This record gives sequence, structure tokens and C-alpha cells, in this order.
Amino acid sequence: MTDVPDPLLINAAASVFAFIATVILIPGARRLFIDAGLFGRDLNKTSNDKVAESLGVVCGCAFLITVFVFIPMPYIALWLEQGKYTFPHHEFVEHICALLSICCMILLGFSDDVLNLRWRHKLVLPTIASLPLLMVYLVNFGSTTIILPKILHAYVGTDLNLGFFYYIYMGMLAVFCTNAINIYAGINGIEAGQSLIIGLSVMIFNIIELNGASPDAHRFSLYFIMPFCAVTAALLFHNWYPSRVFVGDTFCYFAGMTFAVVAILGHFSKTMLLFFIPQIFNFLYSCPQLFGLVHCPRHRLPKFNPKTGLLGMSYAHFKAKDLNFLGRLSLNIFHLFGLLHVEQQNGENKEYMQINNLTIINLLLKYIGPTKEPVLTTYLLILQVLCSCLAFFIRYKIAGIFYDIVV
Repeated sequence: MTDVPDPLLINAAASVFAFIATVILIPGARRLFIDAGLFGRDLNKTSNDKVAESLGVVCGCAFLITVFVFIPMPYIALWLEQGKYTFPHHEFVEHICALLSICCMILLGFSDDVLNLRWRHKLVLPTIASLPLLMVYLVNFGSTTIILPKILHAYVGTDLNLGFFYYIYMGMLAVFCTNAINIYAGINGIEAGQSLIIGLSVMIFNIIELNGASPDAHRFSLYFIMPFCAVTAALLFHNWYPSRVFVGDTFCYFAGMTFAVVAILGHFSKTMLLFFIPQIFNFLYSCPQLFGLVHCPRHRLPKFNPKTGLLGMSYAHFKAKDLNFLGRLSLNIFHLFGLLHVEQQNGENKEYMQINNLTIINLLLKYIGPTKEPVLTTYLLILQVLCSCLAFFIRYKIAGIFYDIVV
């Protein structure tokens, strides 16, 4: 085969250029977005300055351009050796469909930022964007069999064919990844920060697995994850406290779909979920408010005290008698495990109660008390790193206890 540079090295170099370009482009785009009316004001600051919103679209576009330019690189050696090798059309189709899903999600995310779509649309949009991904999986792989834990072998065998339900699972994975990042937000740097840590964790996992049983799948994942980490780091640079830009729903959708793409086509969806431990906890903790069991205010971000400059818990206020059985049960469980701050008999008639908003950010503030915003973000990102370390421990030390084959 003709001697050409390793595509991974080319991708790494392209990622460095993507980082530099994104760092330079965001300040220029900031003024354009403000002039176009795409701005907000930081509720956790005393200043009333305009902050450009939806800058995740610049990050996403830099990613797309980088990966578009990179498309020929994994196949250039095959082109130079005409007739000697069979062109891997299935890999090429995966590459294109992965980009199509991510591109669709960036478009739909930006539409959400501009049109302020309802929550029910936020569930539908990732499902639509994941359809090309599911189709290429069906055509190229089609395997819907999962390996079962050893403890179940005596009862149902070593594996189970889920059939159509496996595609539902993958579609739900795309929906979860996008919205899990979207609801774990509200302070400077948290969306881009958590995404960068997850991306770096995936990158380390892929590099380890290059010497494993499926090196091609993990090489494919690296082609996307390295540019993603580069542009996300550039966005975090501008989004860190005090934030000059907001990432918007565009970035959350872009990040979530990128993770879904590499997890599904790289065949490590279970491992990907391990890297989402804080996001899974935050989702489960938020469920009573997300599904209307408990009153959910429009904004659940922490409450800023302008006198002290510190962030504290924000609260949901409602009448205790308005709680249904499931709402009361969920709050009782959270209170039992020390996960809830409750104040009873509020208001003139003593019929109101208030609880902290059910997010992991407010929960951390319950334990550590009011704190400065950059310190709070740092604590949450340290938690994300620790959970990634736990994910690697489970993947390489614990999984082998329950499974004969770990993939």
C-alpha cells in the first residue's frame, strides 16, 4: 500500500486547527449574533450586559468543516492503489450518515434556539435526526442481539435478540444524550465542560481499545471525537466564567448527537452510558418536575444573591394539597435519602410548601451552601471526572465479573 500518513495523525492535526479557528471565530460571531437579536442576559450576574446566545452553532460548523475536509483521508491510500483493494463502501456510508445526523441536529438545535420550541418538540427532533443513523446500522450491521449477564445464562441463555426494540433503544439513546446535557445546565461553563470531559473520556477509551477486538470501530469514533473535543474546548474558553457567550440548545443537541453517533456506530453504547453517570442521576432526580408530578418553574438555575455575589439553591413553590400520589411518593423518597430541602407551611394561609429545584446543581448547593459560580462549576466538573474514573473501573474491572465477553 502507498505510504501515507496515518489518518488519525491527520485528524489530530486538523483538530488543532479547528480549535484555533473556533477560538478566533467566536468573538467575531458574537457581535453578529447580538445585532441579529440572538442574545440574553446572565441571570447570575449583577450586570445587564447582552450575552450572545446560540454560539454552539459556530462550534458545530467548525466541527462539520473539519470532518468534511477529513472525509477522503481514511480512504486516500485505497484510491492511490487502484484495483488492489476493495473500497470499503460500508465504512464510507457510515461516515456520511454520521455526519448527516449531526448536521441535522445542529440545524434543529439552532431552530430551537431561534423559535424556542416546546419540550415535546425537543423529544421528537433527536428522534428524527437519528433516523439516518439507524438506517445505516440496519443496512451495515443489522445485529439486534445483546449479551446477557452470567447470572441469567441458566434461565434465558447467553444472549437475547431484541429485534425492533433494539432500534427503539438506540433512538432513545440519541434522545437521552441530547436532552441529558440540555437539562444539566444553568451556570457558565457547565454544558461545554461536561461535554468536553465526556468527549475526552471517550477518546481515552477509544485509544485503549485500538488494540482490542474492534479497532476499526474505535478508529471511526476517534475521527469524530477528536475534532469534537477541539471545538468544545474552544467554546469552553469563551463560555467559562464570566461567560462572553452562551452555548445555546444548538450545542447541547450537537454534543448529544455526536456522542450517540460514535456510541452506536462504534458499538459501545453501554460504555457511553457509563460516562453519563452524573447526567443519568440528574435526569432521574429531575423526573418529578420534568413529568409534571411536582411544580416545575420556567428556570431551575441556582438563585443569585446580588448582595453577596453567591449562588444558592432555587426553589419551587406550590400547594401541598396539589401533589398527587406519585409526586408525594417521589418527594418522600428523596427526603428519606437526604436529597431534598423542604420547607412546609409557607404563605399567608400556611398551605404552601417549597422544595429545592430538582437538579444536581441545586443538590450540590444544598450540601456545600452558597458559593461562587466558577467554584460551583469546578466542583461539578470534578464530579464528572470522578464519575469517568468510576466508569473506567466498572468497564475494565467489574464488567468481567458479570459478562464472559466485554465489548
